[in-house]
Amino acid sequence: MTPRYTLAEIPRQVTALSQDLRACYPVVADAGRRRASGPSWGGLTRVVVTGNGDSLHAALATEMAFHTLGGVACEPVSTLRLLEYGTPWERQAGVHTLLVGVSASGGNARVVDVLTRAAQHGVWTLAVASTPDSAVARAAQHALVLPLTGLLPCPGIHTFQASLLTLYVVAIEIGRARGYLGDSAADTAGAELAAVADAVAATTDLVRHNCARVADQVAGTPAMLALGSGPGYGSAQFAAAKLVEAAGVLAAAQDLEEWEHVEVLARPLDMPTVVFAAAGRTRRRAVAVARRARALGRTVIAIGQDGDTELAAAAGTLLPVGGGVREEFSPLLAQVAASYLAGEVTRRLGRVSFSTALP
Repeated sequence: MTPRYTLAEIPRQVTALSQDLRACYPVVADAGRRRASGPSWGGLTRVVVTGNGDSLHAALATEMAFHTLGGVACEPVSTLRLLEYGTPWERQAGVHTLLVGVSASGGNARVVDVLTRAAQHGVWTLAVASTPDSAVARAAQHALVLPLTGLLPCPGIHTFQASLLTLYVVAIEIGRARGYLGDSAADTAGAELAAVADAVAATTDLVRHNCARVADQVAGTPAMLALGSGPGYGSAQFAAAKLVEAAGVLAAAQDLEEWEHVEVLARPLDMPTVVFAAAGRTRRRAVAVARRARALGRTVIAIGQDGDTELAAAAGTLLPVGGGVREEFSPLLAQVAASYLAGEVTRRLGRVSFSTALP
């Protein structure tokens, strides 16, 4: 029987990311601009982004963009926690909330539940999905839908980029609607986002030539860690998820600083540790963590700027990403390295994605 998931689909989807980004940006940007033209977004002061799995990882990765480009408070939160413990629909004086429910499939029942409950309490709701006329899209007052065609079964790669892209556009257009970004600044941010496609293409070339060697180093491990902060924390969560889904390797994500207080004590001492260190606010801390982890005997793989010699020396191994993008957009590049690495580890182990069967 032909396996439902194939090794060939992971690198195929990664290789197509830059082309997809070029094709999808104008569609998403136009839809986002039209959605933001109504009066509601101009009065926003808070955004809650919810989802599960890759959708939650996209929310974590774009939190900074809502702060710096949208000028609004942002809370990424899982659907169960939001349903049972969070109350974004409670009206507070001067607080106007947009609830964004993210589901690539459009069928996540918990996202539907959250959107439905929020709407019942008068909260503005927006669905982000890759499937038109889906349950999630129907549950929200408004939807930004990016249909993706020609995809074969694979751990979410195209869909994750689509979620990131759409959330970035939402952040920019909230900033425009609120007057936090003038039209010129919002257009500039949008142009920068569109131009990330070139850096994604460059990253694909850089990573493709390095991931096979790195996979040889880590494929035999029983467990791996991925570390990052800010947007890099969302990237670390995504990377850990791909290693689990594709290769069946026990992998977990942690914040850079929290690693120093907890997982620094974990064994085995040579545990492969992936450190996300995009140019930005926590890059220096990431370099220090990579250096410390390596001194303890860890196999450290840093994912950071091509040509960052300090980071390369601290980690010992650098998976370089293309340059010149602002920190907010760095998860679009980190995804390339994380996906390729997961695919190569899967290949080395001879496994099939989403499988509990041996080997």
